[in-house]
Amino acid sequence: MKRFSSFLAAFLCLMIFSSNAIAQGLSVESLLDKAMSLSEKGDKSGTADALTEGVSALEKEAKSSDGTLKDKILGKAGALKSMIPLASAGKLNTGVLGKVVNAVKMLIGANRISSLLGKGESGLLGNAASLTSNLGLIKAGSSILGSGSQSQLNGLLGEATKSVAGLDKKGPAAKIASAASSKQLGSIVKLVSSAL
Repeated sequence: MKRFSSFLAAFLCLMIFSSNAIAQGLSVESLLDKAMSLSEKGDKSGTADALTEGVSALEKEAKSSDGTLKDKILGKAGALKSMIPLASAGKLNTGVLGKVVNAVKMLIGANRISSLLGKGESGLLGNAASLTSNLGLIKAGSSILGSGSQSQLNGLLGEATKSVAGLDKKGPAAKIASAASSKQLGSIVKLVSSAL
């Protein structure tokens, strides 16, 4: 019996540790999507918890980043933090939360791209998957922009997605892709920064 209870205690500790590890492994955008989903279902405590984790992950990412949008991200983290008490009380407007979450997606996508651009060619070459994923994040949040900015951004995203695909090639083709995508990605970061 003693052996079983010590086994059970060890098992429970392991389960708690692994669920914490899984929570820590979730990206900022996944945590914020989770908060949105729970808010839509009316889960007050779940929304507040997901927002708390999301804000913490967002602040951590912004502080450890060398991208140019760090301060704007921290500003949005503050806006999300102020929504946690509203979520707990069941007074959070899901539409308002959605706008901030979309702005955060665009900012973190652009900031991660800015970080890679800061490393020059070495930050771009071989990083097609990461850049494509971050372009997708910017696209996912772009519905909050006015129609003019949104169509301008969509055009840039389309071009950048094509040239970024060449960054995993070898030799001169990769160099050409790097030069083209560097310019396009820089324009995207600038547009996101001025729009938000």
